Amino acid sequence: MIEKVKTNNIDNTITDTPFKKLSIQVGLNGLSFCIIDTIGNKIVDSDQLVFKTESTPYLLLKELKNLFAQKNVARHQISNVTVVHQNNLFSIVPKVFFNADELPNYLKFNTKILPSDHIVFDEIKNHDMVNVYVPYTNVNNYIFEQYGEFEFKHSGTVLIQTLLEQQNTGSEPICYVHVTERTLEIIVVRQKSLLLYNFFDYQTKEDFLYYVLFVFEQLGLDVEKHHLKLFGRIEENDSVYTLCYGYIKNISVFTLANSSYFFDHLQEDSIDLTLLSSL
Repeated sequence: MIEKVKTNNIDNTITDTPFKKLSIQVGLNGLSFCIIDTIGNKIVDSDQLVFKTESTPYLLLKELKNLFAQKNVARHQISNVTVVHQNNLFSIVPKVFFNADELPNYLKFNTKILPSDHIVFDEIKNHDMVNVYVPYTNVNNYIFEQYGEFEFKHSGTVLIQTLLEQQNTGSEPICYVHVTERTLEIIVVRQKSLLLYNFFDYQTKEDFLYYVLFVFEQLGLDVEKHHLKLFGRIEENDSVYTLCYGYIKNISVFTLANSSYFFDHLQEDSIDLTLLSSL
């Protein structure tokens, strides 16, 4: 069921500090975590798992517990925890139309929700938007048992907030795509405004291209003119990039954030930068 993507061997003799932050990203296609030493300003541990088939919330929690045990995460003195939930159980709502008493109504037309689902929301600061979504409650309960109070967010909240804060002085829309092995999150922005955020599962590179071209068509973007910037698990020489390059002229691999953290014992490309942006 599990494909190991990255393993980082950390020196267990490293001096511990109570000033560490733990960031965890969980989804039905995989999970990842990183630990930051805020005093040394460095990332001291991380790992990532990709599930060969889509999992369930129950098995997701089981794999998270196994990974934490294998990596001996408990040996770190953690002072701050953030959990990022990655799924398609969300709806972006303009703040002017938002009512906290109507959460199910924002999801029921485009998401299958159950009576037992716990629905929450993130405010996207400084942009008058609210992200209504369903987190993995069993994961949240486990993290609370281990660490007490913590912060959790939807991956869309993290990506939208981060990309809207990027320096973009041009007037033309830019299409960003966060890529994992089987999902893509598409964010289209114009200067400091969000035009679209959506989440898709894909099986083949042709599926990937279809969703990107569909977004271009729906927003009236020109494949000869507008930029497509990819980030995450994507490189310029892989098959997904090569296929997209045949259809979209202005395409590039984009670095989501220039981290100020020193990667102790780690390769920078082994870290999901969405995790860093969540902290």
